[in-house]
Amino acid sequence: MAPTAPPATAADLPAATVRRLPEYLRALGALSETSVETVSSETLAAATGVNSAMLRKDLSQLGASGMRGVGYNVAALATHIAGVLGLTKDSRVAIIGLGHLGQALARYPGFSDRGFDIVGLFDADPGIIGKDLDGIQVRDVALLARAVRDEGINIGVIATPGAAAQHVADLLVDAGVTSILNFAPCVLAVPQGVVVRKVDLAVELQILSFHEHHKTLGPQETQYRKTRKESQQTGTVT
Repeated sequence: MAPTAPPATAADLPAATVRRLPEYLRALGALSETSVETVSSETLAAATGVNSAMLRKDLSQLGASGMRGVGYNVAALATHIAGVLGLTKDSRVAIIGLGHLGQALARYPGFSDRGFDIVGLFDADPGIIGKDLDGIQVRDVALLARAVRDEGINIGVIATPGAAAQHVADLLVDAGVTSILNFAPCVLAVPQGVVVRKVDLAVELQILSFHEHHKTLGPQETQYRKTRKESQQTGTVT
């Protein structure tokens, strides 16, 4: 059975479901590249690291259903998820802050492959303004608002130092951008209706450090710390 039209409540999908949709789409793309036409929920779930019951629930919330004994049509399901994610039309993206991270983002080919067109690069550093990055010239951030209006930019990527990020966010919002990807190490204050996704690479490394640290604790040391804590709470000397 082919997926039905996206439900009217697609914008109200649970955040956890929305976070998993790009992984489903990536896996479906990989299957399509190997000429696979149908896929079971178990196979698709294994390819995305979720359990099959959760995958079926996610897809049912999109109005997508598979055929019993056959599974999901790969091409139809990929098109359906792309539509729910708003990937059926290209998004026009501006990157603000062209330091090492910003330049790496500007040169990342995966954006265009997924329908995100990098059309504007902006910075405040005179040493960077005017630089050419793969055919796109870095412009003064003072020109950002006009570029948003004239060039149809609808997504802003902030890769500035934290001290400059709020000012850049204000410029984007004032110009009409309501979708922001923030790589700056700070929390942005934006009006209701503006969606901000925060990516802090240092925080991700700290979380990995936590898991690495606790993975190395042996069971005896873990038990010792637990016993020590309980003794301190009861006043018993150990």
